[in-house]
Amino acid sequence: MTDEVAKAVRECALAARRAAPSLAAADGAAVDAALTGMADRLLAERAAVLDANAADIAKARDEGMSAGLLDRLTVTDARLTGMAEQLRLLAGAPHPEREIPLSSPAEGLRLVERRRPVGVIGANYEARPNVTVDVASQLVKSRNAGVLRTGSAALGSAQRLLEKVVVPALAEAGIDADVVQLVPRAEREAAAALVGQPDLVPLVILRGSGESTRSLAAEAARHGVRTLAHADGGGVLYLAEDADQGRVRTLVVDSLDRLGVCNRLNLLLIHAAAYDRLWPVVADALAERDVRPSLPPHDHPIGYEWALDADREATVTVAPVDGLREAAAIANERTSGLAAGIATEDPATAAEFFDAYEGTGVFWNAPTRLLDGFKLFGVPETGINLDRVPGPRGPVTYTDLYVRQYAVLPANL
Repeated sequence: MTDEVAKAVRECALAARRAAPSLAAADGAAVDAALTGMADRLLAERAAVLDANAADIAKARDEGMSAGLLDRLTVTDARLTGMAEQLRLLAGAPHPEREIPLSSPAEGLRLVERRRPVGVIGANYEARPNVTVDVASQLVKSRNAGVLRTGSAALGSAQRLLEKVVVPALAEAGIDADVVQLVPRAEREAAAALVGQPDLVPLVILRGSGESTRSLAAEAARHGVRTLAHADGGGVLYLAEDADQGRVRTLVVDSLDRLGVCNRLNLLLIHAAAYDRLWPVVADALAERDVRPSLPPHDHPIGYEWALDADREATVTVAPVDGLREAAAIANERTSGLAAGIATEDPATAAEFFDAYEGTGVFWNAPTRLLDGFKLFGVPETGINLDRVPGPRGPVTYTDLYVRQYAVLPANL
């Protein structure tokens, strides 16, 4: 790592730390005014943002970026409007209670749980300009300062969003605009520097391709930095023996509206006794989305995530299984554990699948594409955490970005 890259990251972290008290002390009205201001400026600065994004897209296309990654990188007029709508919804969302009464540990005393900001939270993500606004807004709502780092593909778009949208909205709301920093360096070493500063950035949100994110999580652990990592995905759909053909077609089509996202349909498991009945429906639905099936015998792991394969992302793995237990075992043991769904008309079968699957999201006659902070909770997310330990799991939003503090004080105060 060059000294210049490490210095740039540390300067951002120091600036965010100095500004953090301004945001931590801001009242709810100021925070929500900042978010509303971001929404207003997204629309007012539409042309500037789209121009910067067009330049990023042109550069990425010249460098041979795949269609799926280009889709992630692209900010269309409609997507920009959607980003503004999400900011307004976030501004209107309730602020978590800062103190929650718990009990009376002794006579004349009471115990409360206080929720405090982490302080400075880092975020590393790649070719997704919208994440700049998603994460920045979540940090502001939770009163945490932030250091954002993105790669070269989206850096131009991210810089324009920060300069034209985030910074002026914070300043107008009376909040120190330095609370949200964007690392100005595109080198990959900047990501390693971000996860190596436990004194300044104790928590880092990691979003990106599986191997690079896992590597950063391991690097962070070596430095004592905690991470909320979103490394792997891939939705699973199991078609039970009684699955309705019309419902199956709808689920497959709706699960493949976008191919470069983590919660798309990735692995389709069909009860062997229903395979001949359901396969023609599945094949027709895949063809409608221009997606090819990978059929047995597979030349890849059954849980291989196609969204991360730039050359073959328009693929879904299809396999017959003997029944629900085998389907759940495959989803548990051979996929990331992001999300799995079942198509069945029998509530008892659905309940059995729900109990058998251990992953983050489970769905009955619904697409795994719904495992998303905005679709589930009506607010943007920082990412989807798959940890199988206590703590934030699933879509992580502003309500998760705090630390607990326990206070004992006189009962009459």
